[in-house]
Amino acid sequence: MLAAALAFVAGLLIGSFLNVCIYRLPRDLSVAKPSRSFCPSCENTIAWYDNIPVLSYILLRARCRQCGAHISIRYPLVELTTALWFAWSVYALGPVPEALRLCSFGAILIALVVTDYEEQILPDEFTLGGTVLGIVLSLAIPVHTGIAHMFLYDQSERIASLGEAGLGAAVSSLVLWLLRWLYEKVRHREGLGLGDVKMVAMIGAFLGLQGAILTIMVGSVLGSVIGLAFVLLARKNAATFELPYGSFLGIAGLLVAAWFRAGF
Repeated sequence: MLAAALAFVAGLLIGSFLNVCIYRLPRDLSVAKPSRSFCPSCENTIAWYDNIPVLSYILLRARCRQCGAHISIRYPLVELTTALWFAWSVYALGPVPEALRLCSFGAILIALVVTDYEEQILPDEFTLGGTVLGIVLSLAIPVHTGIAHMFLYDQSERIASLGEAGLGAAVSSLVLWLLRWLYEKVRHREGLGLGDVKMVAMIGAFLGLQGAILTIMVGSVLGSVIGLAFVLLARKNAATFELPYGSFLGIAGLLVAAWFRAGF
């Protein structure tokens, strides 16, 4: 329980950093400069005591101390969701390297879910950078199951793990790219962005081919059901309304990772 509690605190801090990335990356702003957070409305630097994850939002009553501008509920939600994911990962797997992989994967997906929902952008820093991270972690923290293991059973565990990450990233992204190409040929308009293809590559690098394909399927179902419900309730034009598919992919990825947590 102590390890899970420490993971919860670490998740709050990482969630706070994710909020910086979520705001700055879609706007082509550096996440390093300025190093201190600032209010998007008045651009004043936020004092450290006003930047405590979740707690400051409550104490400030969702208002900037300097200008009184409303602070989005997204900030504490991202921090709390990341903290809960970190705590659950460590509680489910224990304080082991595999939990670090699960925490990293969850943090990236949480950021992508929000950026696609708010800005319809999936930053390369998370998608391509996450793909590289997933492949590196497959060597440092080997995955013990997957399709590649059947073909590389006579190789070392690290080589088989690397093969699974590479296969998952390459094949799953190719599948989604082909679906994107077919949709454009049939409907004569773009249905999926390249950001979605890159995001699936990242998911494949962490979850392997089986997990990535399952994520595509679950994400498609979520997008269809929730999207159709939203279109009907909001009375949108189903032919032209664009859904943030990356957000549904991210939620699906978290669900699949939770389901297959023993395979990490």
